[in-house]
Amino acid sequence: MRRSLFFMVAFPLLLLLLAACGDEPPGPAPGADQEGHTAPTKATAKANAEFGRDLDYGDQTDFQNANRGLIAGASELPVKDAGGKVIWNPEEYAFIKGQAPASVNPSLWRQERLNNLAGLFKVTEGVFQVRGLDLANMSLIRGETGWIVVDPLTTSETAGAAMALVKKHLGDAPIRAVIFTHSHIDHFGGALGVISRQKAKADKVRIIAPLGFLEEATSENIIAGVAMGRRAMYSYGRRLAKSERGHVGAGLGKGVPFGSFGILEPTETVARSGEEKTIDGVRFVFQYAPDSEAPVELTFYLPARKAFCGADIVSHSMHNLYTLRGAKVRDALKWSGIINQALELFPEAEVYFGGHHWPMWGRENIRAFLEKQRDLYKYIHDQTVRFINQGLTPLEICQELRLPASLARVFANRGYYGSLKHNVRAVYQFYLGWYDANPAHLDPLPPAEAGKRYVAMMGGPDQVLEKAREYFDRGEYRWVAQVLNHLVFAEPGNQKAKALLARACDQLGYQAESATWRDIYLAGAYELRHGAPDQKNKLSGMKALLESTPVSYLFDSMAVRLNGPKAEGEQITVRIVFKDLGETHELKLENSVLHHRRLKGPAQADVTLTISHALFLRLAMGQAGLKEMVFSDDLAVEGSRLDLLRFLLLFEKPEMNFNIVTP
Repeated sequence: MRRSLFFMVAFPLLLLLLAACGDEPPGPAPGADQEGHTAPTKATAKANAEFGRDLDYGDQTDFQNANRGLIAGASELPVKDAGGKVIWNPEEYAFIKGQAPASVNPSLWRQERLNNLAGLFKVTEGVFQVRGLDLANMSLIRGETGWIVVDPLTTSETAGAAMALVKKHLGDAPIRAVIFTHSHIDHFGGALGVISRQKAKADKVRIIAPLGFLEEATSENIIAGVAMGRRAMYSYGRRLAKSERGHVGAGLGKGVPFGSFGILEPTETVARSGEEKTIDGVRFVFQYAPDSEAPVELTFYLPARKAFCGADIVSHSMHNLYTLRGAKVRDALKWSGIINQALELFPEAEVYFGGHHWPMWGRENIRAFLEKQRDLYKYIHDQTVRFINQGLTPLEICQELRLPASLARVFANRGYYGSLKHNVRAVYQFYLGWYDANPAHLDPLPPAEAGKRYVAMMGGPDQVLEKAREYFDRGEYRWVAQVLNHLVFAEPGNQKAKALLARACDQLGYQAESATWRDIYLAGAYELRHGAPDQKNKLSGMKALLESTPVSYLFDSMAVRLNGPKAEGEQITVRIVFKDLGETHELKLENSVLHHRRLKGPAQADVTLTISHALFLRLAMGQAGLKEMVFSDDLAVEGSRLDLLRFLLLFEKPEMNFNIVTP
């Protein structure tokens, strides 16, 4: 029963814990680094040397802005968890300085030099930021009697370190309010490192968020959380070394820390643009910005300081219309409209600061920045749809669509996190879905079966390898990867094929301007050499988040673990009573489908399981064992235990470390 309860829980942020695990790499191969990544080829060195010749690398404006207002650096502040393990250390990125090596795209190298600038900064009078201690920024606004904290980072540990830096250099002051700008974990997960639930309640701290925040924050990705978590290991490069041939940053920031995640429940919400609140004597004007960068989001303006917080609707990078770890596609047209609304709502802004990257100053500079970001997403949307209506497929549009120089030459529009190619495909998917209308693509063979036939038609594995080496020597790495993928799926034990495919992925990663593309290619190369991870995953760091997650979301996750064929012909109703929550839920299995509803009165059931919410969560996190289940006063079964066991055995254990680059 313990195992079944554990595996029925898939939490949206499981991807972060999954991304943190991995085996130790073997020793280096000749000519490779310790992880096995090969040296950049002459073709890669040439491609990177010639990349972005129309970009003004001599423009120092971003570096001046990123350094402006520095109060104290953070490079000497490695952050440790409760067990003493270092979970964040800016010094690991100290190698990123000077000119880009041949193994890193020079535009991405520039971005990561900027992201390296970490510490406590003064943005404007009464507004401060801690940057570089996390993927995101923590912003702090001085009120009349204390601090208003905006977006308290990803983990309690990094948020606590940020607050310690603030107290050391700006003095101690009470927390009067916490603002969550949107529902992504890097903007709320560290809340309990800023203030505990108990103190927030006792001090009547105002917790302000966009309407629907708690639901989105605790449910995002829950249905497909395991798959998203596995894919996130690639897009965040979590098994990669931080080096010139490995992970250099995430484009949107340096990377994601892995510690303890929590949340505070909002005491009030923002539900319309133009809504005003006075918080600890500071006047705020809010913009409600749902369905833009996040399902629920807000921005705000401080009229007295003429400062605009853009949250994540804008940043110094092209963002994702589709997130490569897997997520629902975002509406490019609506997102563009939200940025335009911000321009109209806050035309007097003279200071900009956001959830990522560095601030900007000057009304005209800020307006130009917002206009270019607005037009970036609208251009991608409009021109993709134009090509769609000409009958082009997603891959064809990716090859055809180019940004105009007025947008492409702006560093803030470069694809460091999102990319033009995968955002084009996102727009196509938003309107037309996965099918490109070609009948040959309607029901293709799966990769392993197709691979065997491709290899046979190309003359066998030796012939494929010989030809692939010729294309590799010509620098045609995209084609090498495409061809050898067939061979690896046809013959997953073919070490020569995997080795050459890994070398091609190395070169593709070195040339990528997008940090996520780089990490994906290099993570693929790593796993071709070392295999998929095999360490087990723990949910203990999620306890504070799980406590705030409605149990209905956990039952939704349970439904997608049901083995439908195995459940055929089974009918059972299980009632679960959470005695400490005062809630009763019904799980009903019929037609190989699991239905869930919350009960408001008596109902018939084959089995009734009475359990405390606390024990349920301990079981879910693997912190309680069979002995505690049997003897605990917090659990009781009414009805047939055999029926309950038969019911639980219908649910599968999810494969958390499934193969990606091999079948």
